[in-house]
Amino acid sequence: MEYTISSVISLISHLHTATADFTNKRLADKGDFVSSHGFILFQLSGEEKLTMTEIARRINRDKSTTTVLVRKLKEEGLVKEENSETDSRVKYILLTKKGMEYNEITSKISHELLTQCYKGFTKTEKEELLRLLEKMNNNLDN
Repeated sequence: MEYTISSVISLISHLHTATADFTNKRLADKGDFVSSHGFILFQLSGEEKLTMTEIARRINRDKSTTTVLVRKLKEEGLVKEENSETDSRVKYILLTKKGMEYNEITSKISHELLTQCYKGFTKTEKEELLRLLEKMNNNLDN
């Protein structure tokens, strides 16, 4: 398909699907996981712990979908729950040692994906792409 200025959202949607397919194919070799599982692990790798609400916001999913995704990670021993010391209603999600090890695998897959996507790009082109996509994202967030 040839994309135009008026079909750029369709192109972005296609890229989203293609990157998810790329990731899901590689994750299938490692277990019954999808790209959203890997993204949750990635988010947790940068933080000590996150609430379910924080994870849902970061991965752009509703809380019920996030709960199902996290439950799968918990069943596989990749994350664990911890109660808040100050508020009994709050539970934190943390990576386990196994989750940290699995995160190394997903990090390699992510690197493969970025390498494939950025093939032939200069550093300046990568920075410009990021700038323009952030601008579009900000337009939609406001």
